[in-house]
Amino acid sequence: MRADYPTLAQTIASLTEGETDTVALMATIACEVHHFDDRFDWTGFYRNVGNDTLKIGPYQGGHGCLVIPFSRGVCGAAARTGQVQLVPDVDAFPGHIACASSTRSELVIPVYDRAGALLGVFDIDSDQPDAFTKADAEALGGILRGVFGRRN
Repeated sequence: MRADYPTLAQTIASLTEGETDTVALMATIACEVHHFDDRFDWTGFYRNVGNDTLKIGPYQGGHGCLVIPFSRGVCGAAARTGQVQLVPDVDAFPGHIACASSTRSELVIPVYDRAGALLGVFDIDSDQPDAFTKADAEALGGILRGVFGRRN
């Protein structure tokens, strides 16, 4: 089954139209993306709170790590480098933080506001190995830019 990202993008755009509160936007995106695809086991945001630190934001799924330094893990790498992290096997990722033992693969996308400041990262975990593709990263990145980069 091929993911219908155009429909997901349209749904999220409709639900978030006119909204400017970052937490409300994050909560809506986390919910919609989480329920979009069975591969997505944990879906949510880690917010940039300064001092090279991420703190858990709105999410769907089991518990997550509360605090992640930019220097550790997949989320930290995305925040530190500004690069999408597409990890087919989390056990092979140096410094991976195991917030949930069920996680096998991970996709983390840095999220910026319209001024170019790092808001945080959008993290999707899967209990399946090699669950994510570059097409997933590109489509979800486009959705995030559409919401947080939108000029209101």
